[in-house]
Amino acid sequence: MAMVIPKSGYARFLKEGAQHFKGTEEAVQRNIEACVELSSQIQSAFGPNGMNKMMINHIEKLFVTNDAGTILKELEVQHPAAKMLVMATQMQEKQIGDGTNTVVIFGAALLEHASQLLNMGLSPSEIADGYESAVDKALEILPSLVVKKAEDLRNVEVVQKYLKSAIMSKQYDNVDFIAHLVAKACVQIVPTNTYNFNVDNIRVCKILGASVQSSKTMNGMIFLRGAEGEVKKMDKARVVVYTCPFDLTQTETKGTVLLESADELLKFSAGEETEVETVVKGLAENGVNVVVAAGKFGDLYVHFLNKYKIMGVRLTSKFDLRRLCRTTGAQAQARVCVPPRTSYGECDRVYTDEVGETEVTIFDKLSERGHVATIVVRGSSQSRMDDIERAIDDAVNTYKALTRDCQLLPGAGAVEVELARQIESFGEKCAGLEQYSIKKFAHALEALPKQIAENAGLDPTEVLSKIYAAHQEGQRNAGIDLLSGDVMDAVDADIYDLYSGKKSAIKLAADAAITILKIDQVCT
Repeated sequence: MAMVIPKSGYARFLKEGAQHFKGTEEAVQRNIEACVELSSQIQSAFGPNGMNKMMINHIEKLFVTNDAGTILKELEVQHPAAKMLVMATQMQEKQIGDGTNTVVIFGAALLEHASQLLNMGLSPSEIADGYESAVDKALEILPSLVVKKAEDLRNVEVVQKYLKSAIMSKQYDNVDFIAHLVAKACVQIVPTNTYNFNVDNIRVCKILGASVQSSKTMNGMIFLRGAEGEVKKMDKARVVVYTCPFDLTQTETKGTVLLESADELLKFSAGEETEVETVVKGLAENGVNVVVAAGKFGDLYVHFLNKYKIMGVRLTSKFDLRRLCRTTGAQAQARVCVPPRTSYGECDRVYTDEVGETEVTIFDKLSERGHVATIVVRGSSQSRMDDIERAIDDAVNTYKALTRDCQLLPGAGAVEVELARQIESFGEKCAGLEQYSIKKFAHALEALPKQIAENAGLDPTEVLSKIYAAHQEGQRNAGIDLLSGDVMDAVDADIYDLYSGKKSAIKLAADAAITILKIDQVCT
């Protein structure tokens, strides 16, 4: 009989093979190291001059992007502490749609500075208390740094300026062109009450070929498929939409038909044809000239559609059907029938075209206003178009955030430096040990402009000292000019950050860092 030696300590409560780490050195410092290492992998992707990362996920899909949200999602991070930082970025992506890289870099910088304080002898709870005081102070200072309110959200040229910062970090070379496309799309579909703006009403259609400069915005929708039947173009279209196949319905139960003569066979098929023609003729008599269905078009139905000069379009996505109903004003029908006239939609022009080598069907609303806008993205590769789509998504989410909170802050690192300057001054006045962590919070804010400068090939220390000197002289909007390496006025250069985005990023990064600092034991 084998001798069983009982385990001692905490290990006896755990299952066989389990590990546990406890204390500052084993648990807290290890968690900090994991988060700092995660941040170091994506720091080079931050800012307008950020480098791209090539990712191949578990299903062999290729991503070439510098979007931190996409990178972290495809990395599938397993470390529990680093995962908390990733969750904070996901929340930022969900709430604002931009600023994910800011959350990771700032959160990791807070933890890195906390590690230095731990080595000095401060306890995690003292550091956390100081960070909480610093966050409160930062959120108190932030409203005083607002430089502008984005009030004219129906002017394309004005909106374009507000969206540049969101696009600049991903598509620096084409920032003005893409900002104009997105601004035009947003202004076309924004409702009377801007608060009701829906990002789902802006669709991106990617067609391989040509250059990015061939991309365009249109009021309406484009589908990557041709029309059914012979009719390829229809002006002043009256549209009916079905959520089912445009075909004869077949019952689940099988039936047997006894035919005793050729006449009976002819009558049997004629009855079927009569039924189909009745439906198509009824649609034609009501003025319908475009039929959209969610399934296949039966041969018999296609024959009669051609006979009555009706255009047929097949869509497979229920989301596309919903958007098309919003675009045309049609009410979707669950079965093939002749619906009442109030259910029909209208479109100025429906036609098929060939873009590059791709056949497309276009529902074009020729008016300046509409319910759904489509941005047609062209590019030399799928990865390139995917990255442009991510830049467009960030810009659209920025517009949505502006419809809810229109306050704008100066960009180009100006806000971070001014916050750091004021928080450090606040830390000097604080008594007790928390002043150390408040000052470290200010130093952590400097990590963001430093990284922007470093990625642009500039000396971060020199650039930061220039910006600090400008802020000491009262130039609160002074930020980094990446082209010259000097200081510039971010407002004059039309570089803005969202107030709501910056506020959310600071809160989420600090909350994640404080939570990780307060973990003193890890069991796996």
